[in-house]
Amino acid sequence: MPAKAVCVINGDAKGTIFFEQNDECAPVKVTGEINGLSKGLHGFHVHEFGDNTNGCTSAGAHFNPCKKEHGAPTDDERHIGDLGNVESNGSGPTKVNISDSLISLFGENSILGRTLVVHADQDDLGKGGHELSKSTGNAGARIGCGVIGIAKV
Repeated sequence: MPAKAVCVINGDAKGTIFFEQNDECAPVKVTGEINGLSKGLHGFHVHEFGDNTNGCTSAGAHFNPCKKEHGAPTDDERHIGDLGNVESNGSGPTKVNISDSLISLFGENSILGRTLVVHADQDDLGKGGHELSKSTGNAGARIGCGVIGIAKV
């Protein structure tokens, strides 16, 4: 049976992101839009906790149960939560349309109940040479976030 989830992003960036997975072996389709982003690329990650009690800070690090280094969504070496970047033209809503085969709405590594975070800066995908490249992609401040919850079907 297909699974659906939704995340309402709040902060300086705001939006709604939908997740859909046909079965536990299928990729997850991530769609929606985000408002309030400056022109350019912005890191887009699932973080480990669904805790926003202290804003986006309390969401913890990237979701990384396999203890890998940070990377691009197409890399073998990446956190489960590494969804790369979303690109904004700087005016109007930023459309999100991603398909990812590592995140899941099923099983012990499900992203349900975790936090989706939009960052101020570009994720360097672990290749930037900065001291934070291999842990966060040096993507900067957390400017919007929300907990990923089960969606009404």
